[in-house]
Amino acid sequence: MAKLVVLSEGFSGRTYDLTAEKTTIGRVEDNAFPLTEASVSSHHCEVVLRGSELHVHDLDSTNGTFINGEQVKDGVLKVGQILRLGQVELRLDIEGVAPVPAAPAAPAVPAKKTLDPHASPSQGVKLNELDKTGRTVTLQPGSPFKKQSNSINKVFVAIGIVLGLVIVFFIFMAFQKMKE
Repeated sequence: MAKLVVLSEGFSGRTYDLTAEKTTIGRVEDNAFPLTEASVSSHHCEVVLRGSELHVHDLDSTNGTFINGEQVKDGVLKVGQILRLGQVELRLDIEGVAPVPAAPAAPAVPAKKTLDPHASPSQGVKLNELDKTGRTVTLQPGSPFKKQSNSINKVFVAIGIVLGLVIVFFIFMAFQKMKE
């Protein structure tokens, strides 16, 4: 039996048996295989099992569909390969079929991380992702980013206080008239 095994933390151990002709995967419950994770689109992709290959079709997902790290619109996932939907990784397993041997791995080069605007907010920013240069920014003369004068704010505050006092005075006078 063919199945998708979820490898990502928080979902690890979860599997989905591929029994239907087409299976939709996405964040919302109307998918055949719902994955409730913020980086997975509501209707992320559709998969069709043909023999020991899983044909994957991306449904215009926000964070993309990847097979072994390569983004695909339409692709073929073979036994043992990794399918990544947003931040969730899955592996295709079929009983009795050996995984496709992996290509020799290239030396690991840490990629510069970019912040994903669609990532789960619980991940936050890690300290090693912050700029460590210690640079300070100074504004040049003629820069469009000039320091704003605070005097206009003071004028609005003063007007607000005066209007507030006038309102309180009129309310006080209205109560005095009502007592007479």
